[in-house]
Amino acid sequence: MSMVDKKSKTPAVVISQIRAAILDGLYKPGDRLLEGDLAASFHVSRSPVREALQGLESEGTLSATPYAGAIVRPLAAAEACEIADIRLGLISLALKSAHPHLAPAHFDLAYDLAKRITRTKSPREAFACNRRFWDIIFENAERPILWEMFQKLDDRMTRYYPLLVKELYPTPESRPRQHEALIEWYRKGQFAEALRAFKKIYLEMVDRIVDHLEAQKPAQSVE
Repeated sequence: MSMVDKKSKTPAVVISQIRAAILDGLYKPGDRLLEGDLAASFHVSRSPVREALQGLESEGTLSATPYAGAIVRPLAAAEACEIADIRLGLISLALKSAHPHLAPAHFDLAYDLAKRITRTKSPREAFACNRRFWDIIFENAERPILWEMFQKLDDRMTRYYPLLVKELYPTPESRPRQHEALIEWYRKGQFAEALRAFKKIYLEMVDRIVDHLEAQKPAQSVE
């Protein structure tokens, strides 16, 4: 391995690699992540892996127990609902602040990203497009703490993307279009309507997640 490769393997890079593996379904909720195995897979020493696992535990993507190591945190209905409530609050704060700073090109790009979220079959692409979509709004809101909080919640939602894209909404026709609905109203300056349209579709999606997870409980208890 070259010196450049060794230097590039910082904890942040390892976090990105683990996140990508979760999005690709290689690490599923409940899977155990062993420090040594990760170090071998990513061709890196244990130190950045250890720091990466601690960072992912801190954001809520992983959970750790003494002597048992880290696991990908199982999906939970209560968590999905709480994150939804907080995200909606942060979005409502960002929309009005950002609008005066947005050019037509920003709206066009955001709408294109919304379309890509609808079309893609890849949880990783959906995650990346979603991040870029909100980046446009929150960066132009010029409220960096708000954006930092929102990013942390989005990172915590990594584990839900395979469920959404592969199981609950596997085809473009079935996919919820809350991002498109938001932009259609938002570019007209209709903040309340934009948030209302987004919220309606988004909460329907969250309800679908909750119903799915609640339905899994009897099966899990039998196993």
